[in-house]
Amino acid sequence: MSALAAEPQNSQGNGWEDLVRRWESMDWPEGCKVEIIEGIITVAPTPSVRHNLTASKVHRRLYSVIPDDWAVFQTQSIAVRSRSGMFIPDLVVVPEDVLTEPGSYIPAEICLLAAEVTSPSNANHDRMTKAAACARAGVPLYLLIDAYAPGGPTVTLYGEPKGDVYRVLRAVPFGEEIHLPAPFDLALDTAEFPVS
Repeated sequence: MSALAAEPQNSQGNGWEDLVRRWESMDWPEGCKVEIIEGIITVAPTPSVRHNLTASKVHRRLYSVIPDDWAVFQTQSIAVRSRSGMFIPDLVVVPEDVLTEPGSYIPAEICLLAAEVTSPSNANHDRMTKAAACARAGVPLYLLIDAYAPGGPTVTLYGEPKGDVYRVLRAVPFGEEIHLPAPFDLALDTAEFPVS
């Protein structure tokens, strides 16, 4: 199933606050993933089992190396106001001491890592839109696990954000290890990731 877009109504305003208010207050279909991508509220079905299995494997490995006062979330909304975006990455790593605001989302700039596992319906958003937004927010590392990459399943680690652009730190085909630098210092074995 493809993502559906729910465009903002002009009569309800078009500012960031109005968009977030609609995102928070609407009665969305249960089990759907609702994000704001470039100012458009987007509704997508929940990810596949293989998608979630990949995220779970990375989640488990991250917990083996992070300090006790950091958290790994799989369903945390992150806001990038400058890009009119409210994203739900497959994983984010956040120090718990910066989680001071109440509510259902956090500012992307407090994340240390954002990871996305592509699905056929969202691969371009993960590759371009979300990567650019996370770079703009200054998220130090962006991990893209792309089973649908044009050249074959690939894991790419982006870092050193500048403006809307990341530098590619490493890219490996599924089956090879990829190393996440400090503060993680973690080798991920991509051979564990299921291929569709």
